[in-house]
Amino acid sequence: MIAEFLSNTFALSENGSESLKKGVLYTVLLDIVLMFPISLFILFIAQYIPNNLVTMKLDFIWFIVLILIILALIYILKSKQYDFIYTTTYKESEIRRVNLAEQLRKLPMSFFENKDLSDLTTTIMGDCADLEHVFSHAIPELAGSIISLAILSIGIIIFNPTMGVALLWVVPVSFIIVLISKSLQEKGGAKVLGIRRIAADGIQECLETIKELKAYSHENKYLKGLNRKIKNVESQCIKTEVFTGIFVTIGQMFLKLGIVSVMLVGSIMLVNEDISLFVFLIFLISAAFLYLPLQGALEYLAEIFIMGSKIDRMKDIENQAYQKGLENYPNKGYDIEFKDVNFNYKEDKNVLKNINFTARQGEVTALIGPSGGGKSTISKLAARFWDANSGKITLGGIDLNTVDPEALLKNYAIVFQDVVLFDDTVMENIRIGARGASDEEVLKVAKLARCDEFVKDLPNGYDTLIGENGSLLSGGERQRISIARALLKDAPIILLDEATASLDVENESEIQKALSILIKNKTVLVIAHRMRTIANADKVVVLKEGKIYEQGSPKELIEKEDSLYRNMVEIQNKAGKWKV
Repeated sequence: MIAEFLSNTFALSENGSESLKKGVLYTVLLDIVLMFPISLFILFIAQYIPNNLVTMKLDFIWFIVLILIILALIYILKSKQYDFIYTTTYKESEIRRVNLAEQLRKLPMSFFENKDLSDLTTTIMGDCADLEHVFSHAIPELAGSIISLAILSIGIIIFNPTMGVALLWVVPVSFIIVLISKSLQEKGGAKVLGIRRIAADGIQECLETIKELKAYSHENKYLKGLNRKIKNVESQCIKTEVFTGIFVTIGQMFLKLGIVSVMLVGSIMLVNEDISLFVFLIFLISAAFLYLPLQGALEYLAEIFIMGSKIDRMKDIENQAYQKGLENYPNKGYDIEFKDVNFNYKEDKNVLKNINFTARQGEVTALIGPSGGGKSTISKLAARFWDANSGKITLGGIDLNTVDPEALLKNYAIVFQDVVLFDDTVMENIRIGARGASDEEVLKVAKLARCDEFVKDLPNGYDTLIGENGSLLSGGERQRISIARALLKDAPIILLDEATASLDVENESEIQKALSILIKNKTVLVIAHRMRTIANADKVVVLKEGKIYEQGSPKELIEKEDSLYRNMVEIQNKAGKWKV
């Protein structure tokens, strides 16, 4: 029950919730044991105060023994507390990051269209790091303080109700003061996160566009805007912390009033002989030691309030529905068929409207048309990166919506226009196409993709690190690595989105020969703007404004007088003759 509450409230795993529960238990026990030195001190001074309530007399050696026992208990409980709180917190932080990353891996691309990447990075790295302090300090210390105080309060009230009230009345008042500010603190925390995200976006954009900023002498103007964003973060953080500090400080001030009330009430009762000097000293000492951890507890309570928005962001990711389906599906061949498919990224604008065509196995189906016509969207729907809003897309007669995306993509080799490479060697970047491939297999496809031509000039050949996203390579060189990956995977379905767009004419012709080996007897969808690259396609689907304008073989379309395909071929042929 408690573990389930912790899991739901703080987005913890089952093990994390159990460990936090045990950590709170040991914190409570430790807080109680830490009161023993006070009790021992009271017992010690009772030896020298006449007419006190303590009748037990101890030799000095016994005080030494009791001190050693208390120290041993503190050590044992502290070790247990550390294990269940600090050690587990870092393990839980690792689990949380892995779970978030795993959830993101399963989510459809539509989720990322509406999410900022720097925001997701902040959630996985920054928010998780901030929560480490909450789970290792704030929650156990706050819970430990409250529970141990509740236990001690029962004994104090029983011992002397009047002095007990004088000692404890400030505690609920102090917590109520901080609780009143809860909603305002949560709003302030959410606002800080929003402004930080804007600043992070600006920094990331600056790093990604530094070449353009320098090329157009735009650095100063851009940096002024970026400085404003960073200043806004600083300003909002100060405002939020000052606001939080005001309520926490007021609450802590009320705790100090407890010492005053103990002194006033105790003095009156002492004069009236309602209590002894010994009892009066007990409550004064208790007030000095009792309020100190509670001051920290008020700070932890405020910290938990601010963390609420960060926990909500994690829950938002964890609660996202991801694409599911069969891992084993009885498809008959690899024909891809679009039936009355409609799709939009945003509700107010359809990108694809009533799409109907079939890309058959053993044929090359080319998607062409003006920019923004929906060509790349069709290729992504064919791989189930998104799900269609209506209609049906089938693979070998099986509805893609019924197939697990990861199982589906095992049948796809994809070369997109925007190549993504990793900060690793050329060899390992190609091997992504088939993780178990031997070096010989990698080198074979690398030669087919004409990677040899640039790899021979690299310092360590195929073992050269190529930088983040292949920053040490040209666009054409990066594209060749991407093509080599596809050759290595040797999947039954090939998606080529402007696969040779970054290559010169000579290399394009050579790689076309390699691609002809790759696409043999496979289902091939090609997106191209250069008409010569699809001259040998079996079928051409011409898209315009999200609709199929025409489809047929290149020969059939070139013979139509009103053919958009024919018009595009003629325009490119004329453009090829232009001279500067």
